[in-house]
Amino acid sequence: MTVAKPSQTEEEYFARLEAEKLKKQAAKKKEALSQAEQEKLKKLHWMRCPKCGMELHSMVYKGIVIDKCFHCHGIFLDDGELEKIAGGEGGFVNAVLGLFKTS
Repeated sequence: MTVAKPSQTEEEYFARLEAEKLKKQAAKKKEALSQAEQEKLKKLHWMRCPKCGMELHSMVYKGIVIDKCFHCHGIFLDDGELEKIAGGEGGFVNAVLGLFKTS
């Protein structure tokens, strides 16, 4: 008995559903937090690496300011920065970006 592998469009569909579900959960969680709690969290985590907790440093890469952790070597991008860096590159990058579009 052979199990067929899902097609790329099926994988994209389920990845898009999962991303939408996670987005809705995050929105509900944000609504539940008071404004004071949100400010407290922002101050606590501002410019801290989400991976190791060390300080992030801003750097310019291809004309875009990115955040880099020199402790774990992580690189973190704000909303829209990946699209700017990827520019006109097609294929895989655009497929991944398409999973997270909100329209």
